[in-house]
Amino acid sequence: MNFDFTEEQSEIKRLAREFAESEIAPHVLEWDEAQTFPVGVMKKLAGLGFLGVLIPTEYQGSGLGYVEYIAIIEEISRVDGAIGLSVAAHNSLCSNHILTFGTEAQKAKYLPKLATGEYLGAWGLTEPEAGSDASGTQTIAVRDGGDYILNGSKTFTTHGTYGDVFVLMAVTDRSKDNRGICAFIVDKGTPGLRAGKKENKLGCRASDTSEVILDNCRIPGGNLLGVEGDGFINCLEILDGGRISIAALAVGMAQGAFEAALKYSKQRKQFGQAIAEFQAIQWKLADMATEIEAARLLTYRAGVLKNQKKRSTKQSSMAKLYASEMSVRVANEAIQIHGGYGYVKEYPVEKFYRDAKISTIGEGTSEIQRLVIARQLLRSNI
Repeated sequence: MNFDFTEEQSEIKRLAREFAESEIAPHVLEWDEAQTFPVGVMKKLAGLGFLGVLIPTEYQGSGLGYVEYIAIIEEISRVDGAIGLSVAAHNSLCSNHILTFGTEAQKAKYLPKLATGEYLGAWGLTEPEAGSDASGTQTIAVRDGGDYILNGSKTFTTHGTYGDVFVLMAVTDRSKDNRGICAFIVDKGTPGLRAGKKENKLGCRASDTSEVILDNCRIPGGNLLGVEGDGFINCLEILDGGRISIAALAVGMAQGAFEAALKYSKQRKQFGQAIAEFQAIQWKLADMATEIEAARLLTYRAGVLKNQKKRSTKQSSMAKLYASEMSVRVANEAIQIHGGYGYVKEYPVEKFYRDAKISTIGEGTSEIQRLVIARQLLRSNI
């Protein structure tokens, strides 16, 4: 097994880190306080190829794999999890769903604009009454001649306000349960499509999250994404990659919190010496670094499986579960090392603590990940 980055991968990781530190870091607190979604920064990220990481070059994407993708998400999230979350949602959910299950006409129409940042992507599965139980989807799609008419709403949608193209799930035949759910592409500006309530969130406040309302929204039949009835099954495959994104997000936030705590421990003096000299602090730092590295390895293992076109359901859920819960623990310890200063916004660990929590909820809660992992284990012969 080779754990080394190639020269190209190392360069991409360096580029992502330098961009995050120069273009994002100076504005983190400002954007968080004002809940500002930085459209300009997303355009700059597109210029680096970071909004089309997994999209092939034939569609103007970067044509990279999951190893590079994980590195990019981690480096951005090390500075600001909110921006990492937006980059992840655009790449691994909306864009990847069209890439994986779209027709050639759909790919040619949408992927180049998503890859170059002309379009910002959004993806909607969750509803007020359908979270972990996606089979409870209430949004409906009814055939009307050659079109579909969509009615319903989605909640907790990343880029629900700013998105230019939406991949949304709706029920076409309730009698078929999960097999009656389909995915649809809906363009911004389509009559009947509008943003609803913008969420006032605990963390990742610079990432736009809002409701999406569908009120007699008519779309062409050609906007059906994938085979009719396979929408839910396809979502599960997309979420395998999405959970790798969340794992990378969690690792990046944990790394940022750890580095802040390590730096502070060397500067803060008590009882005549830096607190880094005390064994209690050293053990915290050792445990934090070890857990981060373990989560990172789980995440890259899942990414390598995706690169190899192998099923990664168990590995993606393991990476997401461990990395997300680890990120919360590390951020908590980072605040503890800072003491009272960790509780104020002047120091970055306060924000890492708030941001990290979303990784245990988004794209499947920790409880759902345990369920997925257990089912995979019980179905295997091991």
